[in-house]
Amino acid sequence: MIDPNHPFYDALWRRVLIPAVCFVWVGIELYAGEAVWAGIVAIVGLFATYKLFFDRKASQDVKPRERPED
Repeated sequence: MIDPNHPFYDALWRRVLIPAVCFVWVGIELYAGEAVWAGIVAIVGLFATYKLFFDRKASQDVKPRERPED
């Protein structure tokens, strides 16, 4: 579902905003008395947190210098 290595997710604010919106929505669902939907959205938020922060590989922005041929 989420490709954490896509360039779209390079910006930290995007990786923080996606799970944050999910967890705010959990609060809204709990306030409305919808525990099942709160649980579903909480699972989505936990999945997004895992994929965007723990399953993400280091960015390959800097290429290693090539060794000049002699």
